[in-house]
Amino acid sequence: AGAERPRSGSVTFDGERIDGMPQHMITARGIAYVPENRRLFPRLSVHDNLRLGSYLYRGKADREAPLELVFKLFPRLSERLDQRAETLSGGEQQMLAIGRALMTRPRLLMLDEPSQGIMPKLVDEIFQSVRSIRDIGVTVLIVEQRIAECLDIADRAYILQTGRLQMQGTSSEIKTNPDVRKAYLGL
Repeated sequence: AGAERPRSGSVTFDGERIDGMPQHMITARGIAYVPENRRLFPRLSVHDNLRLGSYLYRGKADREAPLELVFKLFPRLSERLDQRAETLSGGEQQMLAIGRALMTRPRLLMLDEPSQGIMPKLVDEIFQSVRSIRDIGVTVLIVEQRIAECLDIADRAYILQTGRLQMQGTSSEIKTNPDVRKAYLGL
């Protein structure tokens, strides 16, 4: 029994309706998505997985340009370029999935549960990288259960419970709300 999907409405990005549009056209408009299970190509190398993220760009220079940012955010990936994705740890696979999304040069990066199944030390690295991505001007939308870490880097927050909006506001408003502090932050 999955969540009920909306049966009406529309999705717009930059004033253009994108619902029903093929995925490659959505990506070309500047939206990248990193799913909960990462969906890497396990038998391909780290480098090949990253290059697949830049499939929209024709020239080699254009396709390789975002690698500098990816390696700055995730230096481990530059050390493992020839390694198959399936041999990476869960945290390294998450880094690779985010890196591949960055290869599309997104304006909006959507992350679904980026901390799931990752050891705490690497979770901290991933959240620090998300902060850096935000700081370079990419809008980041995170769906995550680790609310404290998200509130530390978010500008705005939306609290959902069983698919329904419970609360919204600036990160500081949500952080200081007594109900949130008690129910979600354990304070």
